[in-house]
Amino acid sequence: MGYTRLAPSDVTAPPFRQRYVLHAVLFVLTFFSALMAGTAWAGRDFTAVENWGAGTTYAVVLLAFISAHEFGHYIAARMHGVAATLPYYIPMPLPWLMPFGTLGAVIRTRSPIRTRAALFDIGVAGPLAGFVVCLIMLVVGFWTLPPKEYLFTIHPEYRQLPAIPTYGLTFGDTLLFAFLRTHLVPEGVFVPPMNEIYHYPLLCVGWFGLFVTALNLLPIGQLDGGHMLYAMIGQHQRAVARGVVIVMAIVGVGPLLGALRDFLHADHPDRVVMILQQVLLPGLDAIARVAPWAYSGWSGWLMWAILARFLFGIEHPPIADPEPLDRKRMAIGILAMVIFVCSIAPAGIYEVPRLDDATILGLKALHP
Repeated sequence: MGYTRLAPSDVTAPPFRQRYVLHAVLFVLTFFSALMAGTAWAGRDFTAVENWGAGTTYAVVLLAFISAHEFGHYIAARMHGVAATLPYYIPMPLPWLMPFGTLGAVIRTRSPIRTRAALFDIGVAGPLAGFVVCLIMLVVGFWTLPPKEYLFTIHPEYRQLPAIPTYGLTFGDTLLFAFLRTHLVPEGVFVPPMNEIYHYPLLCVGWFGLFVTALNLLPIGQLDGGHMLYAMIGQHQRAVARGVVIVMAIVGVGPLLGALRDFLHADHPDRVVMILQQVLLPGLDAIARVAPWAYSGWSGWLMWAILARFLFGIEHPPIADPEPLDRKRMAIGILAMVIFVCSIAPAGIYEVPRLDDATILGLKALHP
């Protein structure tokens, strides 16, 4: 999402022509795949074309965010005289595989970037532009929240319950999302819980945009944050990136170990499982006693660590420009880091299982 591949600084790329028809076709396909995703988020059958109107708002605001991010990169590149493609939008019309309806977009630079200032501007422009659009969406979304009846039209079964359920697909909270929710919602207005905000297009895309912006600001290789940090501190980016990838891998493997622990605590007649219980359970239980928070992370961080290793790269390619950034750009870089902290959702997107009373009592017996 928002991945920008930069041309190496030590090569001279041949002239190229924009592939306008391809870009337009990909944009249209991505819009329709977003329509399908928005229809699914609205609780309607996305395979029925007559229902697609329910996904219009979602599709429009999603494409607005993606376009702001990518054209931020594109405009910054052109301002520095760097040749760049228009955005390649990536449709994903399979909501059960990618519920947001798209894998984002990407631009590619076709001429080398010679200076750290240009690298910084091109790298940071996309996240900043996308962040501003997301902030506007969230402000409007919280100011214009519909009454609780709107959620009942999607989940009529909730009318019979004493409270809105807390299970299901849940978006992890962020500092900025929580701040806006607390300070912008008018008094007495129903605020949907984090496992229901995907039914609200502005909140859904706003949250998704913040999370994507934060992911792009990770200081890794060819991600926007990698471009930005390399321009700011040069080769020292390598050490920061390695540390971040290690932390992501450790945090990401925690919930997998927690799931393994739950599995091993159950009764299993299989001899191999019984051996694993004897070998692994003491250590896993010790972690649960000493650092129970180690099991509460998001397994998606492990996937991102793997992507960093094999796709984005960890170290940023060198640029032969010793000139440091000016104070204005360094200040903008620090602002981008603050945006990262305020926008990141450490818990990512996760599923809260629906537990019956017997299951809850069983878990309490296993983990007193």
